[in-house]
Amino acid sequence: MAMTLTSPAFAHEGVIPARHTCDGEDISPALAFSGVPSEAASLLLVCDDPDAPSGVWDHFLLYNLSPATPGLPEGLPEAASYPGGGLSGKNSWGRTGYSGPCPPSGMHRYIFTLYALDMRLPLPPGATKRELLRAAKGHILASATLIGRYSRR
Repeated sequence: MAMTLTSPAFAHEGVIPARHTCDGEDISPALAFSGVPSEAASLLLVCDDPDAPSGVWDHFLLYNLSPATPGLPEGLPEAASYPGGGLSGKNSWGRTGYSGPCPPSGMHRYIFTLYALDMRLPLPPGATKRELLRAAKGHILASATLIGRYSRR
C-alpha cells in the first residue's frame, strides 16, 4: 500500500481555507497519514511554497514523529517538541511551528510532503529544512505529497 497524506480541510490541489492562513486564524490544518512502511523509524513533514518571489519559503517542519502517528490535529501549538518525540524545525520566518500561507500576490502552491525514514534524525529542535533533508538523504523509505493552493483577496 502506498503512503498517503490527506487533510479534511482541503482536497489535493484544492484551496486551503482562510482559517489556515495569515488572513484567518493561521492555524495548522489537520493532516492524516496512512500506509507508512512498517520498517519506518520516524516521519518527517515539510510544508513549503515554491512560488514565493524570494525562492522556496518554508512554512512548517516537523521531524522524528513516531511512525505510528496517524496524523496531526488541527491547530498544532507552536512548540520545540511534541508528545511521542516529534521536534519542530525552524521555518523561513525563523520560528518553530506552523506559519500559514500569506502570499504577497497571486495563487501560490503549498506543498506538504511526508517522508518515512529508516532512522530518527540526529538533530536538535529548530533544524532548518536544508539540515533536515541533508540528514534524511539515503534514509527515505517512502514519501507522500498533498498540495494546497491559496491566493489572498
